[in-house]
Amino acid sequence: MAQQIELTQTVKDSQLGQRLDQAVAELFADFSRSRLKEWLLDGKITVDGQVVTKPRTKVMGGEEITVQAELEDEVRWEAQDIPLDIVYEDDDIIVINKPRNFVVHPGAGTPDGTVLNALLFHYPPIAEVPRAGVVHRLDKDTTGLMVVAKNVPVQTRLVRELQKRNITREYEAIAIGRMTAGGMIDKPIGRHATKRTLMAVSPMGKPAVTHYRVAEHFREHTRLRLRLETGRTHQIRVHMSYLQHPLLGDTAYGGRARIPKGASQELTDMIRNFDRQALHAAMLRFNHPVTGEEMEFHAPVPEDMVIMTEALRADAQQNKTEEY
Repeated sequence: MAQQIELTQTVKDSQLGQRLDQAVAELFADFSRSRLKEWLLDGKITVDGQVVTKPRTKVMGGEEITVQAELEDEVRWEAQDIPLDIVYEDDDIIVINKPRNFVVHPGAGTPDGTVLNALLFHYPPIAEVPRAGVVHRLDKDTTGLMVVAKNVPVQTRLVRELQKRNITREYEAIAIGRMTAGGMIDKPIGRHATKRTLMAVSPMGKPAVTHYRVAEHFREHTRLRLRLETGRTHQIRVHMSYLQHPLLGDTAYGGRARIPKGASQELTDMIRNFDRQALHAAMLRFNHPVTGEEMEFHAPVPEDMVIMTEALRADAQQNKTEEY
């Protein structure tokens, strides 16, 4: 059965000059661009009470945009008995430590076997929550902490806190190259101009801010701690690539193997065979959406990154006398 929906959002001042279809896509991000465009062309979207069907119409900021449409039943994702590493759970939230090679949400090429399918099995009522309670995602091969909402009010609150930048997310990473100091990257991120599955720093993109500090130097690599202010797709990977220090193992964003001069064959093979981006969501801190209590969770760095770090550290120590 089709469900009638009526949703209203106010255009932000920061969206001044945007095309209507772009503004609508940002304001109603739970729906696909194609679906929103179809509703726009069908006259199901009003701006300050007036039907507007031209996607290129410019917005000024402050307009009230209303979507009145029929929502066909979404595909009902299947519950699957897939183990989850649950760090914490109560009546309202679940915090999980996601392993590598685990997609968060079904999509093209990954119809099932995802975190979402596992959540549906673990807690069946979560089927009533959009995206099965997923609040923020991690890439398939990024490991670490995610918070999931078990009901709609909690999901709404957590998404709002995320938008207000009140949820702290810290990552551990190994970047290629020797970085001398930490800093902040404040560069907008949008869809890559030619590689449509990838993202890129783009003046037309959405604001994206990443803070980073050097945790440890190696000869041709740097261990980093990073903190996200925003949560764009592939944000850390794109920003580090922009700095010309892509993450070890991240072939999508230019992480070509760099072998320290005179490295052992064992280390050379380890670097060349590291087959995922060296990125782990190590710490998550937020106020509980119901009790208001501050909560902080830590997930240990996974074994593949620990072994790689130890090997790079040993190489740096062995070659210290030659370097200095």
